[in-house]
Amino acid sequence: MTFCQRATVFSVLSIGASCLFLQGCASSRPQSFVNSFLPATPAPPENSADTSTTDLPLTGNKPNLYISEMPNLVPREQPEIERILEKAEERFEAGKRAFQAGDAEEARRQFDHALDTMLSAPEDLPERRRLETRLDEMVDAIYRFDLDHLGAGDPKEAVVYDRSPLETMLGLTFPIDPKLKPKVKEEIQATVSQLPLEENDTVLSYINFFSTERGRKVLLYGLRRAGRYKPLIQRILDEEGVPQELMSLAQAESAFMPRAVSNKKATGMWQFMAYTGSEYGLRADGNFDERLDPEKSTRAAARHLRDLYNTFGDWYLAMAAYNCGPYCVDHAVQRTGYADFWELSARRALPQQTMNYVPLIVAMTVMSKNPKDYGLENIDADRPLEYDTFSVTAPTSIDLIADAADRAVSEVRELNPALLKSVVPAGFQVHVPKGTSSSVVAAIDTIPENRRTSWRLHRVELGETLTVIAKRFSASADAIASANNRTVEAPEAGDLLVIPAAPVYQRVAAKRAPARYHVAAVKRSGKLVASSHTLNHRAGPRVVKTAALIRKPLQ
Repeated sequence: MTFCQRATVFSVLSIGASCLFLQGCASSRPQSFVNSFLPATPAPPENSADTSTTDLPLTGNKPNLYISEMPNLVPREQPEIERILEKAEERFEAGKRAFQAGDAEEARRQFDHALDTMLSAPEDLPERRRLETRLDEMVDAIYRFDLDHLGAGDPKEAVVYDRSPLETMLGLTFPIDPKLKPKVKEEIQATVSQLPLEENDTVLSYINFFSTERGRKVLLYGLRRAGRYKPLIQRILDEEGVPQELMSLAQAESAFMPRAVSNKKATGMWQFMAYTGSEYGLRADGNFDERLDPEKSTRAAARHLRDLYNTFGDWYLAMAAYNCGPYCVDHAVQRTGYADFWELSARRALPQQTMNYVPLIVAMTVMSKNPKDYGLENIDADRPLEYDTFSVTAPTSIDLIADAADRAVSEVRELNPALLKSVVPAGFQVHVPKGTSSSVVAAIDTIPENRRTSWRLHRVELGETLTVIAKRFSASADAIASANNRTVEAPEAGDLLVIPAAPVYQRVAAKRAPARYHVAAVKRSGKLVASSHTLNHRAGPRVVKTAALIRKPLQ
């Protein structure tokens, strides 16, 4: 053994002995409230390369070779955008912890600091778009936390539906701009489309309508919301062999609102009636309605449209049948002898709304495929919704799922519009934020199955005691300690506690008073102006201070 090798072995043994000595002298404090389901920190991979210094040349023509090729160990200055984002994230996390601890005022103060940090960034900052994106994400997260403050766990469990925009548009008539005809004809000839495109007076009238101030608002609203579901819909339409242009059906039917409902009780993004939905596997009971699930309803709609096309051999007739039913279209074809939508319309063999429905879809398709001609090329579309999915094995409260995901309840609800109650039934496939499913399942598994409708999880914040936590959840300190298999003692910040909370109907009286102000009315109206600062000049002023958001009087 060489001298260097003996020295290396001696050093390793010395370090090991030191570690054992320090471990023996470490604090004997019990590991209270440390849950075993948390994944262990992975050990660093073993380096199979031989790092022995005996192989390094100590003499020769290049004595400084290894020194000169060593990386520069002087730390580089952190880019300004990283410093800004890091500071904003620290404030945001502090606000989030305060909010979860029930201190709304401190949460608002920290949230304000987080957004002000980003809003004060220089206009010419590199990677500014990255800053703008994170600002939007923070505003959305703060909005969700404020909704939770207003009424998470409300026993009324009222489901809010949106009105379908289709019926209003189909019942109106619009003038025709003579200048549009040659323009649209030229656009159609130059447009590549899986769906055959045609221009006629009805198509032109809808293009004219969507070019007006009123119609443009309707069109833009749907195009912005389309960003949430576009990748999902495109994938499913492709898998089912349906033209991508039929995505415009969802825009016309619901403006991509999962909980849209018509006067005739057609429901969901694709406006399924109960009977048709059940034919395509969309289940519904008092706890959930899968017509409201964007992914499942899109799959059902694509298959329904494909079946209608196989029946009539024409996409226009398939769309007409989607609107008024296959029997109605078949009867019109049998009565007139024409299997052509435009001919049936000319003979008025179809309902008036159906005769307007197909041209409406064509008009939307033509405009979306020629965005520059209609001022639609710079739409600030919503970010795509991304999520993981898992099945609950027992009835589970949505509050517990949000606890496990460390997200606002309203965010989990938004990912699961098909849920009609606060308790998720056994076997239901729950959507949670992408990348969280494994940790959510592991956390929920720490709760007995017969307690998952009421028990909660809580991450301990700095300075919290069992008494404070117990009061918040209307539980007892002894019960919390017992549920976590520990004696009563002060938990440490970061500990994850199982909370044996009472059922929600027993907690209502102890629930904190709802906030006097909230962001909902302002957040969804688009009037999010509270300061002269702005990050997105193209889209106009955006939300800045959360104090202005949360303190906006409830309308």
